[in-house]
Amino acid sequence: MPSDQTPAYLIKREDLPHLYPTNFHAGEFWEALGRTIGTFGVLEETLVKAIFAFTAQRKVDPENAKEEYLAWVHELEQTISDPLGGLLKRYSRAVKDYPDLRIENIDDLLADIEAAKNLRNVLCHGSWRPPNNTGETIPFFVNNRGLVFRTPIDIEYLRNVQAQTTELICDVVNSVTVHGWQFPSSGGPGSPIISEPKSD
Repeated sequence: MPSDQTPAYLIKREDLPHLYPTNFHAGEFWEALGRTIGTFGVLEETLVKAIFAFTAQRKVDPENAKEEYLAWVHELEQTISDPLGGLLKRYSRAVKDYPDLRIENIDDLLADIEAAKNLRNVLCHGSWRPPNNTGETIPFFVNNRGLVFRTPIDIEYLRNVQAQTTELICDVVNSVTVHGWQFPSSGGPGSPIISEPKSD
């Protein structure tokens, strides 16, 4: 135990650099990181809507329609709050359970989303160290299996990840619309997943 005579030290907050601890990187870097993370958010929303589309197509026993509907609504409520990993599992199950699937190379798409999920965790939860003299930095991140992230990241890397994530969003949308369905809430072409009841 420290004695009463042991010195105590406190941070002089007024001496911290402006925008600390993000002051080590240029604004352009943070913009690229923010746009990439924002694109991952859109991927998550897109997966939620795709899960809705596929699960809405399930055939149910008319005698158990009410119970099936209530279970489906409960499932959708859970889906909305799922992180990317949970959404990937639900999406995989939904597409693979659909009997008339028209998606080619679905396993490749699922693997690409899995890889994106792992990188998203690094970008969102890593602690960003100062860059080297070429603008690269290795964020401090260790996953739940004890693996340490060791890939240098710069602005160009982030822009490439953002572009690749945009491609995944398009692939997920296409996985719905290739069946002739309108992508939920898009107003685009195709048959709506749920039609509005006709008024008398």
